[in-house]
Amino acid sequence: MKILNPATGDVLAEIPETTPAAMREKLDRARGDQAAWAETPVPDRLEILRRFRGLLVDRKEKLAQTLTSEVGKPITQSRNEIEGTLSRIDFFLEQVPRVLREEVVLNDPVHKLEEKITLEPLGLIVNISAWNYPYYVGSNVFLPALLTGNAVLYKPSEYATLTGLAIGNLFQETGLPGGAFSVFVVSGEVGAELMKKPVHGIFFTGSYATGRKIAESAAGRMIPVQLELGGKDPVYVCEDVDVSGAAEALADGAFYNTGQSCCAVERIYVHAKIYEPFVDAFLRTVRGFKVGDPADPATYIGPLARAAQVAVLEDQVADAVSKGARLVLGGKRIRGNYFEPTVLLEVRHTMKVMREESFGPIIGLLRVDSDEEASALMADTEYGLTAGVYSKDRARAERLLSRVNAGSAYWNCCDRVSPRLPWSGRGHSGIGSTLSTTGIRAFLQPKAWHLRG
Repeated sequence: MKILNPATGDVLAEIPETTPAAMREKLDRARGDQAAWAETPVPDRLEILRRFRGLLVDRKEKLAQTLTSEVGKPITQSRNEIEGTLSRIDFFLEQVPRVLREEVVLNDPVHKLEEKITLEPLGLIVNISAWNYPYYVGSNVFLPALLTGNAVLYKPSEYATLTGLAIGNLFQETGLPGGAFSVFVVSGEVGAELMKKPVHGIFFTGSYATGRKIAESAAGRMIPVQLELGGKDPVYVCEDVDVSGAAEALADGAFYNTGQSCCAVERIYVHAKIYEPFVDAFLRTVRGFKVGDPADPATYIGPLARAAQVAVLEDQVADAVSKGARLVLGGKRIRGNYFEPTVLLEVRHTMKVMREESFGPIIGLLRVDSDEEASALMADTEYGLTAGVYSKDRARAERLLSRVNAGSAYWNCCDRVSPRLPWSGRGHSGIGSTLSTTGIRAFLQPKAWHLRG
């Protein structure tokens, strides 16, 4: 497998893929090590993950450079991702022991009967991770999975293979049993074979199209399948906001990581009373974003990780302009995988840019005359990951957001994920939840105990 630098096109490395024989060997080892790992006392599991955290801290700069070189994420943002992963580790270290406590629900001395609930690991977990945030997205799965006693069969994206191998090497240094975290370097086609093996849960992050295929292939196997898929996340800007502040925040929400975030802002609806000044402030902010070498700390917009995405963005721009949208900024490839930060005005929901996931540095802004119009447009999507409202009035924002079928609701913020809150999608944005205590329980199965003395 060739690993390319998306900023230069240079070959970074050629990595041998996991052969079918090696896959069988890894699976056999994972089965044996999972049983031993599940019997490992929880405090010992916690200590292993603390060591992993320490290694992330010690190697942060090297790991960030690797991430930037293979994904094209600006180096400052790569550092931010690794730093942010530390707080997720801290959350799971604190919460997993609490979730795992057995719960006595009845203690009846008269009838000498006790009822209690314990939680047991699922077993072997397939973790098909994403390239855009390999530490964030991957750790949402492998951290709670490991801490609750599961073994993880980790398939990094082909576009973040070096990072996936680096994560595997860190776990080897912690003393984690080798089969408890196994890295599979395989293409999407071969990766599909991994999911057909006798595993006990599949956790995938990626596109709706691929997620649907995974769900169909797993149907009938009676194992949990969780899918974190795409989004077309809307934000409504009310007329009572600080215009400059909202514009700056939403420009960041739309263009951070070159727009390659599952919860990036992809549709903006602006109340007519502030539309013109908001557009001016928004464009001023976007024009200030530096496009350049992702290894430069001053760079804000780097290359797209996937060359194929350039054609998707070009098609969205051409479709929008042909249907009456006004292109006011960007709109074309700069060179290689670089695409200009792009802003379209006078967009409509007949345009691809307002209906299909963009996953790049492009955004459409639409003027609306009322909360009712904004609410209807926000809800007009097959996706349901996040939605936001900017307003000074919290009650107004909550009322509007309650009408939108989305897993996360934002008031005066966007493009934000917290380990304390469940991360889940609705509709084409997926099924199941990671993060929060809900996300911990996703890797556990309850056992009911009826005990008569």
